[in-house]
Amino acid sequence: MPARFSAARRSLVLSAAFAPLAPLVLAACSKPYVFHGVDITGVPYADGFSLTDFNGKTRTLADFAGKVVVMYFGYICPASMQVVAQAMDDLGEKARDVQFLFVTVDPERDTPEILKAYVTHFNPTFLALTGTPAQIALTAKDFKVYYKKVPGKTPGSYTMDHTAGFYVFDPKGKIRLFEREGVSAKDLAQDINALIEGH
Repeated sequence: MPARFSAARRSLVLSAAFAPLAPLVLAACSKPYVFHGVDITGVPYADGFSLTDFNGKTRTLADFAGKVVVMYFGYICPASMQVVAQAMDDLGEKARDVQFLFVTVDPERDTPEILKAYVTHFNPTFLALTGTPAQIALTAKDFKVYYKKVPGKTPGSYTMDHTAGFYVFDPKGKIRLFEREGVSAKDLAQDINALIEGH
């Protein structure tokens, strides 16, 4: 009996000694999350903006502190919007920790009224940002976004050629990812969820 008691006691002592280390051991054994998007953490660009939303309110990155921010530069493009809308649906309740921002590269045609009707059609929480042509140009430059008018087949008509993809900021307001055009809603949702969880 004394031997059994001694063994049990040693087991309890060892368990108590190593218990505080358990989370560290588990963390060391678990594999780090591998993002689907391009990791651009720490790049010397895409560090903020100051534009106007479709309600006429000036918006900056600081307005969305604590949320994952997903930004897309473009013009009316249903395919890209459907992807991010589906990603938000896939996130379920965690979607409340995400803010999607659509930045128009065609402020001449994309009026605040048009932008509001367009983005909220996909999700009522989506915001669209605009500004003067000079403001849009400056913001695009800061994000290394290319865009250019492409003349159409009829006089006065045109389309917009532009960099396609999503810029993703973590809840601390740090740029983390560039999700290329063609990313699936599932992969985008997984990456957003990883940032929400602190990866």
